[in-house]
Amino acid sequence: MTLSLSKEGSGSSFNSKHPVFWQIIDFTLSDLVTKDKSNDEEVMIDRSSRLFFGGITYLGGKLNEVNRRKFINNISVLGGVYSIAGTWVDAPAGSSYKIKTSCNMYSFNKLITEGTKTLAEAIEICGELGFDAVDPTGYYFEGYPEIPSDKLIYSIKHTAFVNGMAISGTGIRNDFTLPEKEERRKQVEFAKRWIEVAAKLDAPVIRLFAGPKIPEGHDVEEVKKWVIDCLHPCIEFAENHGVIVTLQNHFDALQSMEDVKSVLDKIDSAWFGLNLDIGSLRLGDPYQQISTLVPYARTWQIKEKVYRDNVPEVTDIPKLMQIIKDGGYRGYIPLETLPPSDPLIRLESFLREIEDAI
Repeated sequence: MTLSLSKEGSGSSFNSKHPVFWQIIDFTLSDLVTKDKSNDEEVMIDRSSRLFFGGITYLGGKLNEVNRRKFINNISVLGGVYSIAGTWVDAPAGSSYKIKTSCNMYSFNKLITEGTKTLAEAIEICGELGFDAVDPTGYYFEGYPEIPSDKLIYSIKHTAFVNGMAISGTGIRNDFTLPEKEERRKQVEFAKRWIEVAAKLDAPVIRLFAGPKIPEGHDVEEVKKWVIDCLHPCIEFAENHGVIVTLQNHFDALQSMEDVKSVLDKIDSAWFGLNLDIGSLRLGDPYQQISTLVPYARTWQIKEKVYRDNVPEVTDIPKLMQIIKDGGYRGYIPLETLPPSDPLIRLESFLREIEDAI
């Protein structure tokens, strides 16, 4: 089969018999199956692929009808404007979702902290299970809260890479709710040092907390101002290191969705967003709140349970994933299992449930 695309004004074209062409197409399609290679009658696309060819003329024939609009929306991965069968079509910024899985290392908390597994060994397990990425939490680096050596940082990055995974993010335990201003300043400096670690890991995001509680004698509005004042210098610093700062809703000093959202709304930066922890929305309907917060999300904690009016229930994975897709989210969705689940057993089945829903 021969299929050609040419970029408008470039004077160049791609031919499907050229290996470079297929490298580009592989960027777009995860599974392209030729039904009849001998006479180029039909090309079928596996349902597992989320980006589609459709209605493209080739050799006087036609691909089977598979949603032409989705293809045009997603051919933007090649960039610019392309000629398809002699018809010029604009290639807008892609509007379809692209979701990849990651494993938050807190899933291995007990095994790592008791010394049964090292962080590197946990990462290797994630590779065997088929995750796209890992999220190596800062406090599993030897010596935390001290900054790890470059040798250790690069070793962890290397372990992820050779096991076929990216690093989707990292996180630390910070506290921006300390009543003393000088102590909060120290927490900002602490966060900055770990932002540098995130940059060395090639982690695109770092998650920060507001803090565990509202100090006695203070109220939530005052605490929100502290948190915002602390986040601003972190975000400015992180931007200069190519790292996005995310605030994790953690049912802590900021317990309600409204409190979390009010902080998010007061910070206008492309280098700031939400680490959407679905298990920490405990007041009200979790799915309604997730839907509201999806536009702010830059990364996630996908958990086995959500809370409805502070009562736990098993996460409805298909419903959750539909909300995520409807919200237009693109990026990694880190999974996190909690005790009593054994990550060596539960993570694989949890991952498959998520993959089926994607």
